[in-house]
Amino acid sequence: MTKELKSHLATISENLPSLEKTFFVKKIGIFGSVSRGDQTKKSDIDIIVEFSQPVGFFKFLELEYFLSKILKKKVDLATKKALKPAIKKDVLKEAIYV
Repeated sequence: MTKELKSHLATISENLPSLEKTFFVKKIGIFGSVSRGDQTKKSDIDIIVEFSQPVGFFKFLELEYFLSKILKKKVDLATKKALKPAIKKDVLKEAIYV
């Protein structure tokens, strides 16, 4: 686990109570290049999230913005349901959850 990944997971963990209360986050993790340790300076952070209740489009975008702000990097947010079947298995295998 890279220093950058540890830092991002710690930041998310510190904000977990707010994420649960404000955005109804049930489970959240990082996947993609950051979780594999092969990110570049231009890489964004791929985050997978599960919600405890349905959220609307704007709440989803608010969460993506909030995560980008606290992590100080562009975030691509995805739900398990929205993952394409061709990549779903790999994403779920490499995801590192808080």
